[in-house]
Amino acid sequence: MTILFLCQERSLCKQAEGYARAFARRDIRLVFAPQDFPPNGHLEQLLGRCAERPALILHPETDPILPMGLHESDSPTACFQVDTYAYTHRRIRWSMLFDYALVCHAGFEEKFRAAGIPRPFTLLHAVNPAFFPDQDLNRVFDVSAVGRSDGPTYKARRRILSRMSAEFRTNEWWRSHSYQELADVYRTSRIVVNVGRDDYPTDVGMRFAEAMAAGALFLTRVPCDLPRLGFEAGTHFVGCRHEREIVDTVRYYLNREAERARIAAAGREKVLGEHTYDCRVNALLHRLEQDNGQLFAPARAWSRQRVSLHYLDYFAAHSQMDCAYSELRRIGLRHLLTSATGTSLIAGALTRRSRYWLVNVGRALMN
Repeated sequence: MTILFLCQERSLCKQAEGYARAFARRDIRLVFAPQDFPPNGHLEQLLGRCAERPALILHPETDPILPMGLHESDSPTACFQVDTYAYTHRRIRWSMLFDYALVCHAGFEEKFRAAGIPRPFTLLHAVNPAFFPDQDLNRVFDVSAVGRSDGPTYKARRRILSRMSAEFRTNEWWRSHSYQELADVYRTSRIVVNVGRDDYPTDVGMRFAEAMAAGALFLTRVPCDLPRLGFEAGTHFVGCRHEREIVDTVRYYLNREAERARIAAAGREKVLGEHTYDCRVNALLHRLEQDNGQLFAPARAWSRQRVSLHYLDYFAAHSQMDCAYSELRRIGLRHLLTSATGTSLIAGALTRRSRYWLVNVGRALMN
């Protein structure tokens, strides 16, 4: 079996790398885009690198690659929508080009289906157990956290973690970490605190799986997504309803080692049994086997202009403006101006990049 990744191998992020390693453990051959492959290159160029017809063409959401001819492939195609909560309406739009939309947060599958995506499939965030071996380490940090803390959507995170640093021994949560550094920090921490984005406070991201796999107690604000995933507060993790409770809760569990260890152990067991990349790969391959090669992408039945509109929106959103111009020329001015959808998409691109587009859009149409 072969799976074609629509990205360069060197671009694999920790999630995409987790899937790639899990596929490889199943003796599945992986093929990647070459370094010189353009974002809008033709799919046939990539298929020529495969020794056999791919069982799946997978877009892992790392490189902004969207090859031409994707909707005409005789292999099933799938796209990850990693931060499903962010720009959900646009993610739904891009997913129309694929047979499967792989959503990484609970509760979004029905929204994708209601919007016309035939095969949305929830593949929650997971963990690579190889980074979290079962061995006792000295837990030198009382509290730790790894993740972004810059930008306007992380005000609560900065505020809470700054207070943690004043009260307890913490890691350097304000800087970026490699995945190995993340694993090392969590494996030497008693408690990992999660503070979601200000605009999506219920999010636990990958942090829940990584913290629990490391044997740390996972503490997060509630309500959160964990009960949807089968985790119980007080059994697998600890929740706080109000920010003012967090310091006292941390202090409580630091002073009760046996209780903290019991909850951390239950969380670790559940994560390593149900939330690894091997589990996710098994679920995805099972779905492909059930569907027996059927192809579902709505774009497979569309006109060339409508397909190009979705390509244009994808490239404009990912700052691939030359590729967006190519789609603009492919659509043609007449079709663009008579299409309500096309006008809406271009208006959005103009709003976001008005200075760039206003100077150059006329030139692109004349070429």
